[in-house]
Amino acid sequence: MKGRNFSGNYTNACLTMHQPWASLLVYGIKRIEGRSWPAPIRGRLWIHAAGKVPDEATIKAMEDFYREIYAVNGINDLKFPENYPVSRLIGCVEVVGCLKREELESWEMVPEGVRLEALTDFCWLCEQPQKLLIPFEMRGYQGVYNLEKRIYEAAARGLTPVEAPLAVRFPIPDPRDKFSLKPGSISNKSKASEIQRSSNLNAAIAGARAAATQFSKKDQGSSSQATHNSTPNTIRTRQMKNKLNEDETPSSNLSKRSNKRDLTSNNEESVDQSMCEESSSNVPPPSADLKPHPGAPSKIFAAALRGLKQP
Repeated sequence: MKGRNFSGNYTNACLTMHQPWASLLVYGIKRIEGRSWPAPIRGRLWIHAAGKVPDEATIKAMEDFYREIYAVNGINDLKFPENYPVSRLIGCVEVVGCLKREELESWEMVPEGVRLEALTDFCWLCEQPQKLLIPFEMRGYQGVYNLEKRIYEAAARGLTPVEAPLAVRFPIPDPRDKFSLKPGSISNKSKASEIQRSSNLNAAIAGARAAATQFSKKDQGSSSQATHNSTPNTIRTRQMKNKLNEDETPSSNLSKRSNKRDLTSNNEESVDQSMCEESSSNVPPPSADLKPHPGAPSKIFAAALRGLKQP
């Protein structure tokens, strides 16, 4: 697939992430990028936001998590991104090292709040966040891959530094070796002092774990999910039809009776296509730069309503 890099030789390395994690990293709020595999690079890592629009519950869970862990270090006035754009290249960070979870948890040389971000097997240590003044629409890929040259050249001119709420400089064991801060490089002889966790902090950590877990099975079975969603008689399709029947106006009822067969066929195709698009993280929604509103109709609903309008 175009853009992927399986050799480990990266030029203008990029990582596609779900929102809101992508913007939280680029805005310097998130300092640790958690993965189940060690970081294969050091240096600049471009961040691309995947195509799934984050729901309000996920955004709230992650913002609550960071409010609580920054409060441990006495910071109580976090400013979060105004929106979480999707299907966009949004900025970059510098990956300076990678540690195992237990190493970061016990590393006394970093603030307590950073240690609380150790929630995954491997923790990529990120510094020097920069955001793009104008996010670039582009397609993403799994894993770390190379940016296309034309995208990189345009994006590099639009970067602006971000003032992180608590900038962290991770100590490098050997400044001459950019890979010296790696799993196993931190001594665990003396365990770090236990961080006092309030009930709010524990709840925020649990919420963050739950929010991240929602993507693990989806990412592993994305192909089968897309196939399943393309079936006309899925539960989601039937629910959508029921919703449309409840919300129809008298004029739309009249139109539907006169063109019942044509509308049924067209609407099923529209709904199924929208669901296939939703299951792909690479398809940008119509309003990609806006935060989702809990009362806004879904793309499926809007597409189906367009099919019910009278000629």
